[in-house]
Amino acid sequence: MTIQQYGSEAILINFEQKIQQAINEQVIQLNKALLAAQLPGITYTIPAYCSLTIGYNKTEFSYDTLCLLIKNIIASDSENTTKLSISLKDRILNIPVCYEEEFGLDLATVAQEKKCTIAEIIQLHTSTLFRVYMLGFLPGFAYMGRLPEALACQRKQSPRVRIPARSVGLAGYQTGIYPSVAPGGWQIIGQTPVPTFMPNQDDAFLFQAGDQVQFHAISKKDFSSISKDIDTQQFNWSNLYA
Repeated sequence: MTIQQYGSEAILINFEQKIQQAINEQVIQLNKALLAAQLPGITYTIPAYCSLTIGYNKTEFSYDTLCLLIKNIIASDSENTTKLSISLKDRILNIPVCYEEEFGLDLATVAQEKKCTIAEIIQLHTSTLFRVYMLGFLPGFAYMGRLPEALACQRKQSPRVRIPARSVGLAGYQTGIYPSVAPGGWQIIGQTPVPTFMPNQDDAFLFQAGDQVQFHAISKKDFSSISKDIDTQQFNWSNLYA
């Protein structure tokens, strides 16, 4: 692990540069410990796959002082690390996805490229328990992994100008959900009726880094029914959690 200055008012902590669950758990554990310490000069934290960015107010303390505080937190957090590791496994979200042609814009193309059937792609995507490694790109966009080898695919050579909100895509060994309408190059295989970014709510983000996500296939009828329940505030959000 290394600590370095990152701009004038931020610190970048790099862990081993690999996409691995164990490394990502270390990132999230440190982030939780840092937030629990409630240091007054911390302005934001950004946990990623294998790094943690920490913004700070340099009128509160210097770079060297913050580095020392972080090292002290790391040194004193050995007892809490086990507890945090257990808590990271508590949240499992069950996310409905409609994979029908209207929503799976690239599903047939991916099936052709991977030399398998659409049903096989859906089965692989819904039978894999994914981990949310980080949020980024767009507010609420969760980078999830790891895709089975049979589903790993390249981004589109020509990105779309407009991808519908809540579209579920594949890129490399990752899967993710576009929280809002945006351009992008991920291979779109379906869409969920469940919003993942709700800016008018106190808790705007559906996902947190460290969550586990299980997708399950639904019909267009189910998609419409869930969408209606969400629009009319009749949806039971607790049904998403295992």
